[in-house]
Amino acid sequence: MTQQTIPSNDATLAPQPLDHARALHARYYTDPAMVALDRRAVFDRGWQLIAHVCQLQNAGDHAIADFGGLPVIAVRGADGEIRVFHNVCRHRAGPIAQCDGLAAKSLRCRYHGWTYGLDGVLKSAPEMGSAPDFNVGDVRLPQLAVHVWQGMVFAAVDATQAPDFDAFVAGIDARLGANRGLERYGHHRRVGYDVACNWKVYVDNYLEGYHVPHIHPGLNKLLDYRSYITDTAEWYSYQFSPLESGDGLYGDGDALYYWMWPNTMLNILPGRLQTNRVIPKGVDRCRVEFDFYYTLDESEEAAARRLADLNFSDEVQFEDLTICEDVQRGLSSGSYEPGRLNPLRENAVHHFHELLRRVYREAQA
Repeated sequence: MTQQTIPSNDATLAPQPLDHARALHARYYTDPAMVALDRRAVFDRGWQLIAHVCQLQNAGDHAIADFGGLPVIAVRGADGEIRVFHNVCRHRAGPIAQCDGLAAKSLRCRYHGWTYGLDGVLKSAPEMGSAPDFNVGDVRLPQLAVHVWQGMVFAAVDATQAPDFDAFVAGIDARLGANRGLERYGHHRRVGYDVACNWKVYVDNYLEGYHVPHIHPGLNKLLDYRSYITDTAEWYSYQFSPLESGDGLYGDGDALYYWMWPNTMLNILPGRLQTNRVIPKGVDRCRVEFDFYYTLDESEEAAARRLADLNFSDEVQFEDLTICEDVQRGLSSGSYEPGRLNPLRENAVHHFHELLRRVYREAQA
């Protein structure tokens, strides 16, 4: 199929009321021009999750991430502050770090050995002493705005265009309560999946429980679908369901699923926090990275429960990834025209699409 250029004045981007809303047009999932548009209008202007504080406990601890195409690195400085920098050397664009790490004394680019302090300022550049008017102290890594909330480190490429952070998380602390603070967890494991779909297809799928009875037989047994609630706020939505999993997995309680604009998910179950980040890798590819955090319990029973959780999560993810790739093929086929959304079950999808419509209107104006 030949891709069409995104219209400069697209009538499908007009606001739509929930009770008569249709899904976002297929072009916004398939047009190659969306890669640059999403980077500029969505990711560079949003708060993105990079790490949990348990990964950055001591000076020199660092974690890397991909912010919609921009490599970034979070570092705990010698002064105790967490900073987030571009993970791109100012010499010839080599990577400052290629993996998470602990207790680094400095940040050294592996390409030519240019070395930066934990504050992002260049400290040494091999064999540059003969370069006229070159001063290492004048070179520093570009820095992002940072907010640490509920133990999680968020950063924004352009904080002047990003939502006010207090508005971004308004109401979540009260909902979680004092006994469910997310900062108390410890890091356990990361799992990543490469998916042949646009990043928005994966987010759409996450935002509704409408598909659970049809795609997730195992998960459907744990959740009370009839009591499944989805609600929206200005910059996030959440899904809630009573949970009955028995003692071998999560015990009884409730499941709470938060999506935060544009690409962060918090899956909160008894004794466990799972975060997902959806990272665009092209118009029809994305990577979903899951970090699992648990209460600090080294008993054999807790270890068995963690293993069961990882295995069950893997089962659910493969079910999701398969349908997301099928949907991408359908969107790319030329057959699809935007369908009506279910006002009861897809209100969070509508919320996401309205945010996208707004930023796309603004970007194309």
